[in-house]
Amino acid sequence: MAVQLLITDKNLTVQGDPIDGWTSLDVTRRFNEPGSGTFDVPALPSVMAQLQPGNRVVVIRDRAVWMAGPMEIPTDYAWSVTDDPAGTVSVSFSDDLATVAGHITWPTPANAWTAQLANTYRTMNSANAETIVRALVNENCGPGARAERRIPRLALDAAAGIGTATTLSTRFEPLLDVCRRIALDGGAFGFRTRQVGSNILFGCYLPRDLTATARFSTGLGNLRSVKFKRSAPTVTHALIAGSEPDIGTAGRSYVQVADAAAAAGWWRVERYVDGSAQTDTDGELTQAGKGEIAAGAAPVELATVTVDTPDLKAGRDFDLGDLVTVALPHGVEVADLVRSIQLTATPEAGEYVTTLVGSPDATTDPATVREIRTLSRRLGRLESR
Repeated sequence: MAVQLLITDKNLTVQGDPIDGWTSLDVTRRFNEPGSGTFDVPALPSVMAQLQPGNRVVVIRDRAVWMAGPMEIPTDYAWSVTDDPAGTVSVSFSDDLATVAGHITWPTPANAWTAQLANTYRTMNSANAETIVRALVNENCGPGARAERRIPRLALDAAAGIGTATTLSTRFEPLLDVCRRIALDGGAFGFRTRQVGSNILFGCYLPRDLTATARFSTGLGNLRSVKFKRSAPTVTHALIAGSEPDIGTAGRSYVQVADAAAAAGWWRVERYVDGSAQTDTDGELTQAGKGEIAAGAAPVELATVTVDTPDLKAGRDFDLGDLVTVALPHGVEVADLVRSIQLTATPEAGEYVTTLVGSPDATTDPATVREIRTLSRRLGRLESR
């Protein structure tokens, strides 16, 4: 099996020999979100010495980095008389995008926390979306950030030259939430971290339309199982209201963003959105509406178990964010974005690759979990005012 596990410190220095004897591995990479992974291994002294706080896991598949990032639970140890004499340790880790996610947007990033200005927002008007995302990461946790906020070895990847003009207005919001909002409104592009040499590079990229070449079907022999679900939209008309104006000022701004095609195909579903600006002169209310429409689009959830073939392999021929085609056994073809790629492996059974394709909220999480995440985003937006 062509999978190898390495442990590095936060400066990417390898801490010892590759992890040997691991019994199971589960790694999920996600589009515009931190990935996650776990592995189990006998708790030998040589292994335990590497599982220290702040260290990272590097998953290498076919001699290339599949995912790499910090250990969130370095040691989850268990032993019983029926176990291996050394016991077993389970390690949970994320990818390096999780360290970016640990930051919030400061309105004046160059100032110390105690010198943040009251009633000030970090703004960029009519700017390129990729430029905004790169600037946010650079000034809040990258090489351009204050020294105490910098992520070790994080650098900006080469600019991809993508994205359209959009607007930024943020204050004390989760950094990745803002990046996702800007990327969606400014061209629906992706962003990621990747380990290259001695650096962790953050960059943006444009997903590819691979519907003609990245195809999965029983006839091609690369589809083992499939689960398909199509649901009605949860919102077709986002009705956004700006903040209540001060007495004696202009009236409250109201903006509507609609998905006419979804409303015609299904039915009209309205959602009230409490905006964060008095007017829409900078496009902020429209941006909020577009986000609601995208999240509430008629979700297509497609979970497939695929088999790599010489002609089509995850990470080589298609990747996160790419538009792919899955031919269902009853003849229907579904094309949508790859939202996550899961690699599971054991020494006995080998590797399985599972892809999740669908709308931005396509997920295997229960509906209650999705709703809690939505409420958390909205509360965070309110608290930042």
